[in-house]
Amino acid sequence: MTRFIYDTATSLTGWIADSDHSLQWLFDVPGGTEPDPELLPPTDALIVEGSSTYEWLLRESDLVDHPEKWQELFGTRRTFVFTTRNLPVPEGANVTFVSGPVSAVLSEIRDAAGESDVWIVGGGDLAAQFYDADALDEIAISIAPVALTGGAPLFPRRVESDRLRLVEARQVGQFARLRFLVTPS
Repeated sequence: MTRFIYDTATSLTGWIADSDHSLQWLFDVPGGTEPDPELLPPTDALIVEGSSTYEWLLRESDLVDHPEKWQELFGTRRTFVFTTRNLPVPEGANVTFVSGPVSAVLSEIRDAAGESDVWIVGGGDLAAQFYDADALDEIAISIAPVALTGGAPLFPRRVESDRLRLVEARQVGQFARLRFLVTPS
């Protein structure tokens, strides 16, 4: 059965990108550039991300000019990107652009995933839209030993404790890893 998993790293202060929309703070943490393999999505997972995350990855890793780096990061995983702009696609990347509310494209994402899990990797507002559509099964957070003063929030919704059940808390290198199951509304 397909699960929708929001998996991200955050600062101690709850920001997933800094005020310049950068993730460099994350990669500066020991282990930030080479995450533990068990934290990575399975090879058959479908990836969903917002345009800010996608554009940052394209820019920071120069993925359009070096499409082989896309393969290193994503392999053959299909990737859905929520955007309202025309964006480039690295050669050989399996990217589908969608726009509008999550609820309007949810069935397309489910069909594309088949029996595989859907990993929502950024950003927080996009993950919250999956939550609003009652299509978020798990939240997995790797908390970095970094405090940011602003930026993109981890999850810009109020969620009460009756909707979240902690199922894992452990150390992974310099990160604290937490996993919560999300109870349907």
